[in-house]
This record gives sequence, structure tokens and C-alpha cells, in this order.
Amino acid sequence: MGGFFGAVGKSSVISDVFLGTDYHSHLGTRRGGVTAYDEKIGLQRKIHDITNSPFRTKFEDIFDEMCGCAAIGCISDYDPQPLLIRSHLGLYSLCMIGVITNSDYLINKYFSENGGHFCAMNGGGVNSTELLAALINQKSSFTEGIKFAQSVIEGTASALLLTDEGKIIASRDRLGRLPVVIGKREDSCCVSFESFAAQKLGYGDLKELGPGEIVEITAEGYETLSPPGNEMRICSFLWTYYGYPTSSYEGVNVEMMRYRNGAIMAKNDENKAETHQIDYVGGVPDSGTPHAIGYANASGVHFARAFIKYTPTWSRSFMPTEQASRNKVAKMKLIPVHDLIKDKSLLFVDDSIVRGTQMKETVDFLYEHGAKEVHIRSACPPIMFGCKYLNFSRATSDMELIARRVIVELEGEEGFEHIDEYSDPDTERGKKLRAAICEKLHFASLEFQTLEGIEKAIGIDKCKLCTYCWNGKE
Repeated sequence: MGGFFGAVGKSSVISDVFLGTDYHSHLGTRRGGVTAYDEKIGLQRKIHDITNSPFRTKFEDIFDEMCGCAAIGCISDYDPQPLLIRSHLGLYSLCMIGVITNSDYLINKYFSENGGHFCAMNGGGVNSTELLAALINQKSSFTEGIKFAQSVIEGTASALLLTDEGKIIASRDRLGRLPVVIGKREDSCCVSFESFAAQKLGYGDLKELGPGEIVEITAEGYETLSPPGNEMRICSFLWTYYGYPTSSYEGVNVEMMRYRNGAIMAKNDENKAETHQIDYVGGVPDSGTPHAIGYANASGVHFARAFIKYTPTWSRSFMPTEQASRNKVAKMKLIPVHDLIKDKSLLFVDDSIVRGTQMKETVDFLYEHGAKEVHIRSACPPIMFGCKYLNFSRATSDMELIARRVIVELEGEEGFEHIDEYSDPDTERGKKLRAAICEKLHFASLEFQTLEGIEKAIGIDKCKLCTYCWNGKE
């Protein structure tokens, strides 16, 4: 994933872009970058590796090194950015969030039709932002170039472009899978992935871009360069997992959605006459906690934090990319509250169950500290397909997903023809899936939120939601 923030003002916006970009640190941990425009100096750019040190630490000297009344910043979990690009359209800086899944096809097509080249990264890969720039540069204007890129890219690409005239052009991906919002203050305008970042810096809500919409932003306001499309597929996982609790997307606050989602799960258990005697309901921190609060409030079972995530030195939101290191870090973060664990029957809600590895580590940890039973609830349906639009789950193969692995164990690959049944808790296949995962991961019981429950908790038209990772529907 990744996030971005930009601002244009009548005075320096470096502080706003520094803080606004830092507020997107929960979305990525590999690269951070800022480009600023000053009338005398022109475009200036800084990129740092933030793998082992957060954005704020690496960019704390930015106030001495950069200046300008227009700037864009980006947190990236993939390629270094923003990039500085010189083309027939002029000198500009570009950053993007999302993933271009047909990049190999687009690169080869570019070679055959344009005879150009790309700077190769380690391993020979091409920076996705450079590929986006190459697509934009094939047309006679930024607007036409962005529209062309949107039309040929498979995946998702929302972008900020800073011109050498100090203007920002912002574009939301063609189907609006990710949010882009504009804020207005007396002397400046900003653009952001996370709405709370703009609000915290004193920007009032001005506009949420529609799918595929392109706008030019100045200190005075914005001008629409290309209107939004009619079709939207915003990612449902924004609310379930990786969106920040204080943000709202399409008018729906993340934290409030999670409370509703947990309450719906509790009602589902109640309707099924689940008779487990639970002492405490808890959330797997951090994103599972609000779902658990909603569950506890609706069920009447006390909410408690049986373990705490240690954040002073393990504060990064995402984990190392290497799985063994991820597992060890996940375990090191968890500090038990023994009085809330020993001889207790606990029900934990997590935002999702992807591979199941970390969840097993957590459950084993609870049993090691004396838990009597550990029941698990997933705040979303079983994940059956790796995301091909945002790649947020880090899965390199669908067979990394525990639901898929269990289906193969139960009846081979022909089981994939019955994914709807495996997702449904009331079918025989659905019951077998849950029982097999319980046995494999040492759960006392397991249930998943239903797709209908997720859609109800979000509360916008379901035809506007992307649910591909759960049901494989485009």
C-alpha cells in the first residue's frame, strides 16, 4: 500500500506536507519522499529508506533542506518516490499509490511502440511511478496523459503530480478503489489519502474526488480537469483493516463502521444460539479492537485487553517482509495481562485471517499463559483470493491463504468450484472449513463475518464496494 499528501499555499507548506505525509505512516514502511517547489529554486526532491526508522525521523531536517509554497509527500511500501520527470510536458514530480498488475505488458508495449528505456532497479524491475510517467508522457497534456494511463492500467493508480509552476494535479484511480480528498484553508489547499490528516492540520472538507476524477489544485481552490466516472469499486478493506480509525471514506467513518461490524457479528452468534461461556471479549490489536468493542457492547460480555501490544520499540504498523521475522516480531510485541488470561474463556476478534500464521502464534501465546479456551472471530469473510488491485495482503500466491489451503486439503482443487459454500457458515462445506481451521490453529471455535454483514456495516451501495478478495467478483 502507500499514502500521499500534498499542499499548495501562499506561504511555505513544508510543515504541512511533512506532518500530513507522516500521518500516512500506517500505510507503508519502505520508502518516504517529498518534493517541493520554490519559485526561485524550482523543484527539490528527497527520498529516504524508512524500513528501520520512521518517516518523521528521516525527514526531520527537511525544514533546513527544502522550501516552497507547493509540495507533495509520499509513503510507499514498494518503489522509491516521488520521481522527478523531464518530458515534452515539462519538468514535474510524480508519486502514486496502488499497484500496476499489468506492468510487464505495458513495459513491453512501450518498448515496441516507442523504443524508449526505463531505469532498472535491483533485479531488473521498473519503478511503477516511472512507468506511470511514461504513460502520461505519451499524450499532449497532463490531463490526457493521466486519462490514457487510467484506461490502460490494470490494478489501481491514484497519483499526485507537482508541476514546475507550483500547481498540483491530483487524480483518483479509475474505479475509486482508494480515496482522495481535498481540504481548504484560508491561504492554502491540500490533497490527501487520509481525511483526518487534512482535518488535523486545520483544512476544512472541500471535496472528495470521484472515481477517475482529475483536478488541478492551487492555493485558491481546485479546478476539475476531467469529471468523475459513474462506476465505483472502493476497497471494503479500507474500513475493515488498513484505513485509519479517524478517517472517513465516502462519508463513512472507519471506527464507527468497525463498531457496527462487531455488533453484527455478535448478533450472528446470538442468532445461531452459540452457547460458549465467555469471560471476556478482546480485540487483536490494533485494528481488531474496535470490532471487538462493537461485539462486546452488543453481546453484553465485558471487553478486556488480555494482552497489550508493546509499542515504544515495536511501533511500526506493518511487519518485516520476511515471514519468519514477521512471526517473531508479532510474538515479541505481545505482553500478557495474566489475571485476564489464566483459567479464562476468551473470545478475540481480529480484522481478518489471511495466512493464519500470526493468529496461531497469538492463540498459542494465550494458552501458554493459562487460557482455558480461545474463541476467534474474523471481522471479514474468509479471504479466498489474493488482492490483484492493491496487493495489501502481501500474498504472493493464492495458496498462501489459509482458507484456500484448507479447501485443497478437504477436497482438492475442485473445491474451488464451491467457494460460495465454503464461505457460508450454514453449509456442510462451510462448517468443515471452520472446523479444519480450528483444529489447525488451535481455536476453540471460529466464525467469520458474512459478506452481507460487512456491506451492512459499511452502509453504502454494495455495487460501489470491491469485495474481490472474498468472492472473486470484479
